[in-house]
Amino acid sequence: MRTLHSTSLSADHICGETTCKCWVLAEGVLPTAERPEQSDQTFPSANARPRVTRTNMSTRAEAKAPEGDISNDGDLNSAQTQSSKKGFCSVRHGMALILHLCNFSIFTQQMNLSIAIPAMVNNTALPSLPNASTERLPTGSPNSWNETLQASEVVAPMYDWSPEIQGVLLSSLSYGSLLASVPGGYVVGIFGIRYLVGAAMFISSTLNLFIPLAADTGMVLLIVLRTVQGIAQAMVSIGQYSIWVKWAPPMERNQLISITISGSPLGALIILLSGGILCQTLGWPYIFYIFGGIGFACSCLWFLLIYDDPVDHPFISTHERDYIVCSRAQQDFVPDWSVPIKAMMKSLPLWSIIVSNFSENWYFYINMAYMPTYISSVLQVSLTDSGFLSALMLGVTFICTFLGGLLADFLLSRKILRLIIIRKLFTAIGVLIPAVFSVSLSWVTSSLNITMAFLVLCVASSSLCQTGALLNFLDIAPRYSGFLKGFLTVFSQISGAISPTVAGFFISQDSELGWRNTFLLAAAINVSGLVFYLIFAKAEVQDWAKKQ
Repeated sequence: MRTLHSTSLSADHICGETTCKCWVLAEGVLPTAERPEQSDQTFPSANARPRVTRTNMSTRAEAKAPEGDISNDGDLNSAQTQSSKKGFCSVRHGMALILHLCNFSIFTQQMNLSIAIPAMVNNTALPSLPNASTERLPTGSPNSWNETLQASEVVAPMYDWSPEIQGVLLSSLSYGSLLASVPGGYVVGIFGIRYLVGAAMFISSTLNLFIPLAADTGMVLLIVLRTVQGIAQAMVSIGQYSIWVKWAPPMERNQLISITISGSPLGALIILLSGGILCQTLGWPYIFYIFGGIGFACSCLWFLLIYDDPVDHPFISTHERDYIVCSRAQQDFVPDWSVPIKAMMKSLPLWSIIVSNFSENWYFYINMAYMPTYISSVLQVSLTDSGFLSALMLGVTFICTFLGGLLADFLLSRKILRLIIIRKLFTAIGVLIPAVFSVSLSWVTSSLNITMAFLVLCVASSSLCQTGALLNFLDIAPRYSGFLKGFLTVFSQISGAISPTVAGFFISQDSELGWRNTFLLAAAINVSGLVFYLIFAKAEVQDWAKKQ
């Protein structure tokens, strides 16, 4: 790890003649008295650089003092006060925004084949389309736009893929994610996230651009490409949590992570609304080109602005760096090559998180797989309206995920509730409210408004679990955060593989009774996991997660 001295020199070297501008960017919101002294010149002269370097060198000793003696509450409170003046205009919030965009891009890449595949297979082609080009309307015809639309649909290639092949193609992404979950979390925890996760983001986005070409080449190549893409996406989804062990002050961890993960429902919302339109107007290949290009841009931002440690970031202000270093001084976050598997398997707090992840994802994956079907079939809503109602629920999830993190940090920073109480309370709300309202759906299907209100309440409250049990692993073992996230992802994906299958079995037996049994079983599993979590969950670093 570089020292603060070397960071200062590299920052001056990078900025060159714009050192003054870097102080404005990184510390523009600090009080004037706290900025380093500057001459009246607009740009610092060559003689001014040693003075800036000496200022940063003196900061090195100041940054070490709080880390060595965190018991001095005055220094920590002072750093918190100075940092709070920055609000959301800080490097750590900027990194959260970049991670938000990365999650947005990854989720659109995960869903784009599901959106595009109806337009890619032959059985969705309109029989009149091949004849559209033989009878052209006059140029000035009011139907010229429809002709252009039909022509664009004809240009896009189509394939003879059976439903079984389509299922394999859609599942291939999960194969890669499952293979990479635990190894990826371990490797990221050891080597850091900047280069590994950045490279994974770049690979996933590049492969997304080549999906149309792979589909033309052959089905086998497309399956291999999607599997490799799943491995890369697992690295991004798992590794992003490790960065907040070093970057997030304890009082801001929930809001920073909620900003980050809220990109996923936003990505689902955008591609659900725009994917069909892109397929109809530009052709299905463009859904891969556009969202692959967005991911490529995000990977470029990643390499420019994401660093593993605030000490190494060239654009961070001195006060923000000191605040983060002070706040993490009592945390044991240094990764270790050895993982105490045996001790982990005996840890009830860890098992409470595992059980909670499994049970909460059971309900989540049923929603993801069957909610559009439920809206269209049970509520007798058209497919177009069903898509917009599903998008409405995703929008609510996006907003509530973001607000849940802010509320959790507010309660924690004001010392209204302890961290473990916040985790358990948010988890209980996120489980009990969806359980009650989902079970009640069978008795209100005659009213579309009431049913949609119940569904919105379900998804809004369930999003609070993101700041409840689903983040608890960072509290009990921050130094093994990457490995644990990968380990928990395996149980989440097992739940995601079983729950839609069970739901499909129930629904195939009897439509009305099947939906009722599906929601009853989901509620029973969810509440059982909640009870186990409330009994055994902890929010303190466990003995096996401490440096021996």
